[in-house]
Amino acid sequence: MSNRTPVVLITFWERMGPTYLAEADLARLSAFAEPVWLPIPREEPREPGTRRGGGPPPPPRPELLEALPRADALIVCSGAPLVDAALLEHAPRLRFVGELEGDRFAQRIDVEAARAREIVVVDTTNGSSYPVAEWALAMMLIALRNAGHEFRRMLAGEVGQDRNQPGYFCGELAGKRVGLIGCGHIGRRLLEYLRPFRCQVRVYDPYLAPEVADIYDFIHTSLENVFRQSQVVVCLAPLTPRTRAMIGARELDWLQPNAAFVNVSRGPIVDSQALIDRLKRGDGVRAALDVFDPEPIPADSEIRQLPNVFLTPHIAGSNAESRPRFFSLMVDELDRFFHGHQPRYALDERTLANRRGL
Repeated sequence: MSNRTPVVLITFWERMGPTYLAEADLARLSAFAEPVWLPIPREEPREPGTRRGGGPPPPPRPELLEALPRADALIVCSGAPLVDAALLEHAPRLRFVGELEGDRFAQRIDVEAARAREIVVVDTTNGSSYPVAEWALAMMLIALRNAGHEFRRMLAGEVGQDRNQPGYFCGELAGKRVGLIGCGHIGRRLLEYLRPFRCQVRVYDPYLAPEVADIYDFIHTSLENVFRQSQVVVCLAPLTPRTRAMIGARELDWLQPNAAFVNVSRGPIVDSQALIDRLKRGDGVRAALDVFDPEPIPADSEIRQLPNVFLTPHIAGSNAESRPRFFSLMVDELDRFFHGHQPRYALDERTLANRRGL
């Protein structure tokens, strides 16, 4: 880069600005760049109970098109337009595009079009990996103790511990065989949290670099082995064409009796009816689920009534402390990039293969 101060455009829904753009991070960015905040003032109406971000990106606003010719970096998030070849035509100096949130496999950026122009594309969705990994650990403990069952008993006015359920006989995590489905940012943080528990870890992740198993000292194996050989199975995989409905009746049948199943990733990865049927078998299998398909969980869904299930409403990655982290990590990336260093969270060929489900 030249000695000219780089211009960094930031654009997403205006309402998200106070939550995401911490003053300390803007000050850090201002020390080496000129940040330009282009808020998008309003959202399209959505149906009650539906999640934001489900529709296609809106067209670029005039103020963004006007600012793009002098931009060296563009940071986008919910509400931003599609960063495609047509948009990049307006940005001859652009060298860096960053996505804050929305999912690492969302289609807000045409990565191939950016790479054709030698533009680095970075995603800091992993900012949510911190709380998700914590909640995954909590859900493992909850599922093993069958805490949903005990909570329901208390609400019903019962007293004392139920010693005739699997949470009493095999409820401790220490020394257990743990299987992880997916080992990206969340999985690797969870591995760190699991160290004090001295667990034997097996991982299924077809996109994982071989050296990761050596660094974290786990067994890299098949999906079948993860299910058959683990006492706790944790789903951490992203939702892609390859992982949608990846876990069905066959895979759930591989769960050994008294095993615990945890899902903090995405509901559609698991066949919901197959999971319900497996949990009703009565062989000690229990589950802790932060996600389900569909969401919100219908009021009449049988999953709500099963005694061996603990449910939360997709809260693992969402809290006030995690929201500013997406931008904070992006400032770190911008700092590295504009000082001649390699970014940590660039979208590479392995990421693109994962995104397409190849």
